[in-house]
Amino acid sequence: MAKHWADFQYEIYLGGTAGAVPRLPTYLTRLEELAEHRLGAGPVGYVAGGAGDGGTARANRAALERHRIVPRLLRDVTERDLSVEVLGRALPAPLALAPVGVLSIVHPDAEPAAARAAAAQGVPYILSSASSTPMEQVAEVMGDAERWFQLYWAKDREVTRSFLNRARTAGYTVLVVTLDTPMLGWRPRDLERAYLPFLHGVGTANYFSDPAFQAGLAKPVHEDPDAAVMHFAGMFGDPGKTWPDLAFLREQWDGPIVLKGVLHPDDARLAADAGMDGVVVSNHGGRQVAGCVAAADALPRVAEAVGERLTVLFDSGVRTGDDVFKALALGARAVLLGRPYVYGLALDGQAGVEHVIRCLLAELDLTLALSGHRGPGTIGPDSLDGGAA
Repeated sequence: MAKHWADFQYEIYLGGTAGAVPRLPTYLTRLEELAEHRLGAGPVGYVAGGAGDGGTARANRAALERHRIVPRLLRDVTERDLSVEVLGRALPAPLALAPVGVLSIVHPDAEPAAARAAAAQGVPYILSSASSTPMEQVAEVMGDAERWFQLYWAKDREVTRSFLNRARTAGYTVLVVTLDTPMLGWRPRDLERAYLPFLHGVGTANYFSDPAFQAGLAKPVHEDPDAAVMHFAGMFGDPGKTWPDLAFLREQWDGPIVLKGVLHPDDARLAADAGMDGVVVSNHGGRQVAGCVAAADALPRVAEAVGERLTVLFDSGVRTGDDVFKALALGARAVLLGRPYVYGLALDGQAGVEHVIRCLLAELDLTLALSGHRGPGTIGPDSLDGGAA
């Protein structure tokens, strides 16, 4: 029998009979407010902030909230199964933890805590290239659990090649290539505090531990950390990359490759033509382009264009179980969750991340059941008001 994620609510209620209440809110949108009080202005601004005045991030939320679920009644939903197959992998639910870098700015246990939480709940953890912890150390705490590697595609081809070799050796199975950050967007919350962790050597662990990166330094990292930081800054992004360059990644990585940041159906078609396996419809949580189209508004067109050729994933704006439901109805196979789990990490370490995962999937399970569905497979455009609109 499949796991019923919704049972988490009864676990909470039963705890209440002994006087126990959850350490963190079960309404996940409240986590940001709590983190604002717990974290310093620099870290919370870095996590919560967006490009420009934050309008793109607000548009992401508004687009999801605009869609309304239409429940169906008198359907047997006693037994439910949230499991899905994504990129050839059997997942217990249509969810993975999105790649978020520099997690040490919110909690000392950083990426390993988030990775352990994902492993404990059976959802994939996607490690950022810009993590505070080398990829091998994160892999070690996960055992055999599903883990994917997110690549920021460096100018230095040898560093990229080395990253991919290291990730493969460490058991990362899917490559997620972020294409929307060849340079940083205009982020006033960070600019007003002159706060960029990378320039302090935070979020550079994969680079500073990499032999190909080290080969480009005159002195070891510990002897001249400023030079190492500048070497990193000079190679991190590459605005010169074009579609033919994907052939190099396809040659270097024999597993699935997913392109993150796709918003236009023609770009999704080009991804399919280039031999990619999937796309993530995403605007980087509103962090890159001010005035950008909301990710949920772009999702149906991308899914319609390539849904039969590629695995379509989604992020940007997901905060609740009903958001996940709506993304699935709009054409996503699964969603990536970002900021909420980071706030959970900031507030309560690994336990906080597990709390966020369990809350989100309990709410998704209940939303499915109360809308007349036993699993993700029967959700479609007609599950929302206005159909495919």
